[in-house]
Amino acid sequence: MRSFKATIITAVISTTALLASFHSVAAANGEVRQSTEQGMQAWHEQSQQWLTLEAFWDNYANQRPQKNWPSSATYPKYEDLNEGDTFLVQLKESSCLMEFYHSRWRRANDVRRWDDAFNAYGACPFVFE
Repeated sequence: MRSFKATIITAVISTTALLASFHSVAAANGEVRQSTEQGMQAWHEQSQQWLTLEAFWDNYANQRPQKNWPSSATYPKYEDLNEGDTFLVQLKESSCLMEFYHSRWRRANDVRRWDDAFNAYGACPFVFE
């Protein structure tokens, strides 16, 4: 009887540890995974779900008090900008979320330090060409 209890306790502890490690896999906000069905997805910590990279960017830009400029191929005028403003730049390759940081436009991922995969996604590799 004692070994049965020990086996049950071991199984419960192992299952708990396994579940804890499973949840910790997606614990980092902005972590990117490649899904066969959904393509590239980023973990959104606030909603506790995987989102497309575009939806992740949209959530980030729209949940901040700073201005989120309309998406365009033309950057907003410098004199109208404030620290932390965001802008989805449209290039022929696709789009990339930019953030105005320390007096210049940077890729939002370079400021926020999400997963490196963001800098290889869409137009992000081409924004400074």
